[in-house]
Amino acid sequence: MNIEAALKEAMTVDGALGVALVDYESGMSLGFLGGGPGLDLEVAAAGNTEVVRAKMRTLARLGLNETVEDILITLTGQYHVIRLLPSAGGALFLYLALDRSRANLALARHELRRIGSLVEA
Repeated sequence: MNIEAALKEAMTVDGALGVALVDYESGMSLGFLGGGPGLDLEVAAAGNTEVVRAKMRTLARLGLNETVEDILITLTGQYHVIRLLPSAGGALFLYLALDRSRANLALARHELRRIGSLVEA
């Protein structure tokens, strides 16, 4: 699946506000859809890059031989899900922002996992 198709599919998840595919080594967004005045996806991509980097450093310092699947940030009105794509040939993650009142978090995580596996292929 190409990047544009994956992003369009992620935007069909109930409650989706915006989605980005990000390279966390460079901090560059490879593509994004959605967003708006209250959700600048370029700023979010850069900020979430720091979240992912911090988590990776922490795991290394703890000596944990674990793989991060996803990171969830819960706000009062939104969910932010970061899905790492370790086998995508680089250090990529999908970032999905959801309207908390309209989203089903379990279903959104499932869909993001599925979409991520298609990007990786």
